[in-house]
Amino acid sequence: MWTRILARATRAVAVAGNYSLINQPISDPIFLKIPKSTFPQIFNNPRFLVTSNLDNELSPDSSVNGGDRQLAEEEEGGGGGDTYEVDSDTLESVLRLLQTSADGSLESCLDDMDLTLHQQLVTKITETPFVLSENLIRFFWWAWSERSLEVTTPMVESLVLAICGNDDVRKKKEVVYSLWDLVKEIGEKESGLLNVRILNELISSFSRLRKGKAALEVFDKFEAFHCVPDADTYYFTIEALCRRRAFDWACGVCQKMVDARTLPDAEKVGAILSWLCKGKKAKEAHGVYVVATEKGKLPPVNVVSFLVLKLCGEDETVKSALEILEDIPEEKRERAIKPFLAVVRALCRIKEVDKAKELLLKMIENGPPPGNAVFNFVVTAYSKAGEMGKAVEMMRLMESRGLRPDVYTYTVLASAYSNGGEMEEAQKILAEAKKKHVKLGPVMFHTLIRGYCKLEQFDEALKLLAEMKDYGVRPSVNEYDKLIQSLCLKALDWEMAEKLQEEMKESGLHLKGITRGLIRAVKEMEKEVVEAESITAVV
Repeated sequence: MWTRILARATRAVAVAGNYSLINQPISDPIFLKIPKSTFPQIFNNPRFLVTSNLDNELSPDSSVNGGDRQLAEEEEGGGGGDTYEVDSDTLESVLRLLQTSADGSLESCLDDMDLTLHQQLVTKITETPFVLSENLIRFFWWAWSERSLEVTTPMVESLVLAICGNDDVRKKKEVVYSLWDLVKEIGEKESGLLNVRILNELISSFSRLRKGKAALEVFDKFEAFHCVPDADTYYFTIEALCRRRAFDWACGVCQKMVDARTLPDAEKVGAILSWLCKGKKAKEAHGVYVVATEKGKLPPVNVVSFLVLKLCGEDETVKSALEILEDIPEEKRERAIKPFLAVVRALCRIKEVDKAKELLLKMIENGPPPGNAVFNFVVTAYSKAGEMGKAVEMMRLMESRGLRPDVYTYTVLASAYSNGGEMEEAQKILAEAKKKHVKLGPVMFHTLIRGYCKLEQFDEALKLLAEMKDYGVRPSVNEYDKLIQSLCLKALDWEMAEKLQEEMKESGLHLKGITRGLIRAVKEMEKEVVEAESITAVV
């Protein structure tokens, strides 16, 4: 009796906040079995300081001296009270058993102890720190199934929180699976006993263990257990599935979340969008984004930019990406050039060049300010479409904003003019490029040489080749090859072709074998024609 009174007095002082090493009385007898080195861990553990009916059984100014609190109450109330009291010796014995390593004799040892189980005793055991999780689950299962303990929602919740909150458990998937088997069994036999918090803790634990299928199994049991998923339910389930790259299943959960219109906070929405985009599910991510913005949960700008980039990857979702740009606040657009650039490029790719131009003009007005790359995408798209007037107009707009068209811009325009047979316009572009840039690449000259060859204006092509050398641009094998092939196939001028071949040798370039064979074939063919004509003349 004195041991129990002393233990209760210790807890009463602890609750009052008196932790002085001088005034602190002897602790609960259970601590006599725990090494002193673990005392700080126990005192700092929030589960140790859980208050219960026992904490207030004996107050400092109590008039009961030398008797049980329960006896005093019976004397005062005439024996009408029926208060349950946790026996500290029993509690100590059970905890000593559960704190040892797990073995197959645990249940038989519990049977031998002939315990009188009560919800308060089980809760006390569950809330005690440093109890092996495996043994805690086995004890709870034994108490419920073998001793027909009437479990309650707080009891199951306390068990789940105690085990799932243990850092060591996160490394032992078997423990969480065993806990889920117990909770599932309870949920199937005790209708309406489980709650959302219990199931969410299990899903979160499976997510940390990267067990997406198990997390989905818990999620699928919500309806059977009469629970309604909340925002955390959806978030933890999607997280678990995406960690296992089960993106198709994750999209199914996302659709349910969208239908229920139950979304987590903006940061978590951003995380979901990022996971889906990484899993090539940008279209599904856009559906989540739309509902999130409707509910005022706008994800971070970097996530929005990432979503836009992924939407631009598919032709059918480019217009969705264009709509999202409107949601980026003006004050944050200065640093959001990448998504705008991606949308302009994608619009040009799907041949929506006028919309790309519209977006470019909006960028000039509201930001972010477009650079050469944005203009070049539009210029290139108009050039490929043969709308040279609009292409040149965009180049002039670029110049009006203080940007200098680069060599690529001039090359695109010159190539488009050459392909259309407008060599005079192409020459004008070349002349302008020479004025603006000290050095031009071989591509600029190559595109014009090819245009002259198509028109069979070989003299102009040869002049351009010489001009190319004078300008300091070294002709490549492609320029020579294209010109030689045209001379052989269209002009049958193998002599000029051989001269160009000699120039190549002097420059250290080597003509392709098939082109060399073409020169020989044209040369031999001409000799055969001359011989045939001479024979005919003699006859």
